[in-house]
Amino acid sequence: MSIARSSFYSMLKVPEHQVAGHLAIDGKLGPLVDDSGRFYKPLQGDGRGNKELAFYESFSSDTRVPDHIRKYFPVCYGSQLLEASNGSGLLHHLVLQDIVSSHRNPSIMDVKIGSRTWYPEASDNYIQKCLEKDRRTTTVSLGFRIAGLQLYEGKESGYWRPGRKEVQSFTVYNVRSILRRFVSSNSSIGNENSDCSFAPSVYGGSAGILEQLLELKAWFEDQTIYHFHSCSLLILFDKESISKGSTPVPEIKLIDFAHVVEGKGVIDHNFLGGLCSLIKFVSEVLSDSKESSIKDCVEPEKPGICTDNGNCQ
Repeated sequence: MSIARSSFYSMLKVPEHQVAGHLAIDGKLGPLVDDSGRFYKPLQGDGRGNKELAFYESFSSDTRVPDHIRKYFPVCYGSQLLEASNGSGLLHHLVLQDIVSSHRNPSIMDVKIGSRTWYPEASDNYIQKCLEKDRRTTTVSLGFRIAGLQLYEGKESGYWRPGRKEVQSFTVYNVRSILRRFVSSNSSIGNENSDCSFAPSVYGGSAGILEQLLELKAWFEDQTIYHFHSCSLLILFDKESISKGSTPVPEIKLIDFAHVVEGKGVIDHNFLGGLCSLIKFVSEVLSDSKESSIKDCVEPEKPGICTDNGNCQ
């Protein structure tokens, strides 16, 4: 191994702020990051990794995708052969923009969008596996589920990161509570007392999460290029910047494209419906904060859905 190559590998490390997916810990295969703002995702086997790479290559050159929509997707720098994190040898990795590298102490939510996470050409076993998870989480009832999260609670408390089993057990009630706690100044004292005081700065405003979600929704109401199965929206911001009086930079990115298929001229109602449902929940938290009253978190009678023309109800 050359000196240059040794130096490069010494720069690679396990992502500090990964909240879902395969983690490169305990000898397991997972992604790595470097100090230059790049994220190295090992290509999954059984063709899924190659499909994700093919999506990025197609997407980057697709002139039908508006420029203002591209900002919601990580930049892809191609692929690179790297030593796998589990020591199994050289493996091709996707080289992507490390989304969280520009955030000092990010609060992050990974939200898997869609009431159906399996893709049309999946095997019966894979579909059954997805159906079971979709039914025991909020995927079916809401059209989305929280797949992972971390909340920055301050210098002394650090981060709150619920475990995978706890996240998968979230009910509709829990989801609404988490969306409130995500933008609360007093999140460490419990869900019931979350004050949502940061909602106007994070969810609201012309550059807030809600406006970004609405911009994505407007595209999904028309786009028939792709169908995004089992993709996630990564929502993140720096709570510490608000506490210090600075303007936060709330951000959303679409991630995970191993199961994207051609739209064939048909609107992606599965993704659009889940997006509408998430917009409804975020809007309710923002509305509560503007009214300066903390309401009890109750399960909605029906999640937000989209009609055939893509309108939220």
